[in-house]
Amino acid sequence: MTTAADGSPPAIRMRGVQVWRWVAVEERRAVLLDEIEWTVERGEHWVVLGPNGAGKTTLLNLAAAISHPSEGEVEVLGARLGQVDMRALRERIGTVEAKLGRAIRGRAPGIEVVLTGAYGSIALQHRRIEPADEARAERLLAEIGAGPLHDRLYEQCSQGERQRLMLARALMDEPELLLLDEPTAGLDLPSRERLIASLDAMAARDPDLPTVTVTHHLEEIPSSSTHALLLAEGRVVAQGPIAATLTAANVSRCFEIGVEVARHGDRWAARLSDDGDGALLPYAGD
Repeated sequence: MTTAADGSPPAIRMRGVQVWRWVAVEERRAVLLDEIEWTVERGEHWVVLGPNGAGKTTLLNLAAAISHPSEGEVEVLGARLGQVDMRALRERIGTVEAKLGRAIRGRAPGIEVVLTGAYGSIALQHRRIEPADEARAERLLAEIGAGPLHDRLYEQCSQGERQRLMLARALMDEPELLLLDEPTAGLDLPSRERLIASLDAMAARDPDLPTVTVTHHLEEIPSSSTHALLLAEGRVVAQGPIAATLTAANVSRCFEIGVEVARHGDRWAARLSDDGDGALLPYAGD
């Protein structure tokens, strides 16, 4: 196992990882991830992009210690999957994803939604909440610009406001790794930009916290992102420092269509290439 300069292991390390499921009716394996080699160091902020069916959610489930690889090795926070208590490992990982958000009680005010993250439960554990927990929840709401949501009922919040509450909730128990599965999906432009601003504020407040954000669109990449991984058909198309990875050639290969990639400051955008009639490109693999 490799370690950082301070002696800590990588936040995520995957070596020779494959994931497949058996399709009984066809009597064959359906490969979801193939030969994944990927390392996320402490303090890095990764974005994972790819089309539908690329394997992004499968990859994130491995990083979240929700599932095991079919082959290969996955280490999360220094613990190898298959040799560790997965439930205990998951307590060290913060997640923001739609399924969890739908499980929150609608009549809970914003501050209570955040406080449920103190002990990783859906319902607030009133008897376990201490003044220090309340102070941390208040501070997190302020730091990500969600202070006005303190007393607003969850069911009365917009989708973007709910996502900001879920971000604060994920940070409540001081995770060692933060995973975000399409956090801006379904948001309108103002809500998307407010959430991205919250993610950037979080990264500025705790730059050593490694993060992985899954998205479909370059426009949704936070400016604090340091690295990118492009995934297509379960295989890595390109990965590395974000500026070197998000090239027109790499993104075109990943999405199998000719695009131009533009960078404005620390934000990204993509559009069909000027000559492009949107013609599909053959995926050449690695």
